Amino acid sequence: MSLLDRLGSVFKGPEELNLTGGGIGRPLFYLSLPIVITNLLQTAYNLADTFWLGQYSTEALAAISFGFPMVFLLISLGMGISIAGSVLVAQHIGAGEEAEAEYAASQTVSFAAIGSIILGSIGFVAVGPFIDFLGASPDVLPLATNYMQVIAAGLPFMFGFFVFIALMRGYGDTVTPMLVMFGSVVLNIAIDPFLIFGFQGNPLFSMLGLDGLEATLLALTGYTGSGITGAAIATIFSRALAFAVGIAIMIQGVRGVRIRPSQMRPNFQYLRKLFEIGGPASVEVTGRALSVNLLLLVVGLFPTPVVAAFGIGTRVFSVIFLPAIAVARGVETMTGQNIGAQKPERAGMAADFAAKWTLIILSVVGALTLLFPRPIIAIFTNDPEVIKVGADFLRFVAPTFGFIGVMRAYSGSFRGAGKTLVAAAISVIMLGLIRIPVAYVASQSYGYAGIWLAFPISNVAGALIAYTWYRRETWRTGSVRGPTPADD
Repeated sequence: MSLLDRLGSVFKGPEELNLTGGGIGRPLFYLSLPIVITNLLQTAYNLADTFWLGQYSTEALAAISFGFPMVFLLISLGMGISIAGSVLVAQHIGAGEEAEAEYAASQTVSFAAIGSIILGSIGFVAVGPFIDFLGASPDVLPLATNYMQVIAAGLPFMFGFFVFIALMRGYGDTVTPMLVMFGSVVLNIAIDPFLIFGFQGNPLFSMLGLDGLEATLLALTGYTGSGITGAAIATIFSRALAFAVGIAIMIQGVRGVRIRPSQMRPNFQYLRKLFEIGGPASVEVTGRALSVNLLLLVVGLFPTPVVAAFGIGTRVFSVIFLPAIAVARGVETMTGQNIGAQKPERAGMAADFAAKWTLIILSVVGALTLLFPRPIIAIFTNDPEVIKVGADFLRFVAPTFGFIGVMRAYSGSFRGAGKTLVAAAISVIMLGLIRIPVAYVASQSYGYAGIWLAFPISNVAGALIAYTWYRRETWRTGSVRGPTPADD
């Protein structure tokens, strides 16, 4: 069996998956697996920048620490439109309305481009004052500003690629975005050290024992690298290429949903539909980003080891919950297509199946985490105090890992049904009305352990709220399809 045959047996495209008929587990697994890998590749993307800039200077490393939250915030603000496009495409495909799905995709790309240009322009101007407000030192501020201005200028390419992923997912194709992401990550990792260091003091040449070649290339080009700006250029260049490939795929219609340039003329009546679906989704994603920053205000009241343990713990959670996030996206697509096909019972079965199995699997992961909390934290630090505090953090939260899976599964189904406001409400209640207040109040009585206590309380509450709300079955009337304008 060739490598391509082996890959084909693991990854299956939409032509091989029936999302509106047959069993639930098989299509959900094949839909979600590439999303897990795509998210892992995104993590590798960020790690590459962190690794090479860590080799460059401490100030550069600190600069991207200030830059990443702003990147995430900018993308979060515009993420709603990609979710809206994904939901619309899924529901139209489920209803057999290929032309309407193409129109929805075309309009989504058009308005995403407009929105990302506006957000990028605002970000370009505001990045300096914003990073200064966050407390960047005089040595770090200009580096972070330079990095973020390049990112802001290239935001349409970054955001356009995320829209491509979302639209293809709505169609039921998660394999193609994974492959494009893989190529983008490989390119970014390959060009990062050259654009950061150039041909002087480049650790890549030392690692490979090619110092003589480096000296020759320096003599020929005189290029000594662009530092942190080079890392930003590498990111934008690789994302721009991925975006171009994604747009070409959709225009040609060779894989997944097709977009048509003739249908990309902005229809502001259609924008209202995109906003009604995507506005709450943006609130949900942005709220998650802000909740971490708000919790930092509470965590920051305690000594540095507590802050460090919190940072390590949240990164551990981000990896552990990748499968739950991927399954939620798969449920979103399956719900959308089945709502479009007028099969709400099957949509409900998909959500229940996903909730049950993510509860079981993540609970097992939580049990394993309880057995080895100190070694897990020790991967990231050798400070004994941070290891102790971080291990306590994991012990508090690990027993409730499975509840995050339940909440994510049902929230994904709400989004797929077009009930993005419900999904946003669950997230706001769980994080803004439960986790952050409990963390602050409990920390006054129990110290930093009170912050850790807020996580299991909010995890369980979020799962119960999502489950109870889902049982009301108001999502069954969640069709957001509408007639495509006659002149289009």
